[in-house]
Amino acid sequence: MPAKISAALRRRAARIQLFLCDVDGVLTDGSIFIGGAHEFKRFNIRDGLGLVLARRAGLKVGWVSARPSPATKMRADELKIDFLVQQGDNLGKTAAIERLLAREKVTWAETCFVGDDIIDLGPLTRAGLAVAVGDAVAETQAAAHWVTQAVGGRGAVREAVEMILRAQGKWNQFQEKYAE
Repeated sequence: MPAKISAALRRRAARIQLFLCDVDGVLTDGSIFIGGAHEFKRFNIRDGLGLVLARRAGLKVGWVSARPSPATKMRADELKIDFLVQQGDNLGKTAAIERLLAREKVTWAETCFVGDDIIDLGPLTRAGLAVAVGDAVAETQAAAHWVTQAVGGRGAVREAVEMILRAQGKWNQFQEKYAE
C-alpha cells in the first residue's frame, strides 16, 4: 500500500461503512477452472484476512457478482461475508446494490466498491469510494478514485481494506493485537 494517500481520498475512506466488491477479477485473478462436476476458483488468503479484519473493525462486507457460482458461495460462507449477491442477468449490479443500501440504511457516499471491468462501472460511478484493481480495464480505472498496486486475486482487496482501515484509525489495533 502506498505510504501516503491524498487528504481527499482519506476523507472518502474515513466515511466508509459498507465494503462491496466484485468477485471474478477482483477476489480472483479471473480464472475459472471447470471440469467434471465442479468449478474451481483461486482466492487469495490475504484478501480473505483483509475482509475478516474489515468486519472486525465494524464494516459490513459484501460481494456483488453477475455470475452465480457455488465456489463463490462456499468462500463467502467460510469468511462469513455479510452480503452475497449473485444476480446473474436478472438485475444489474447498481440496482442490486441500491436494494441493499435501502435495506441497510447506508448511502452510496458511505459505500466502497471495488471492480475490474466495465460491468462494474455503474457502482463505481456512484460509490463514495470507487476502487479499481491494478489490472482493471482502462474504463474502470478511469472511473475509480483510487487504483490498487496489486492486481485482482493477488491482494488488491486487502490493499483497499487496509487503506480504509488506516484512514479510519482502525489499522493499528490489529497490528498491536497480532504483535502480542
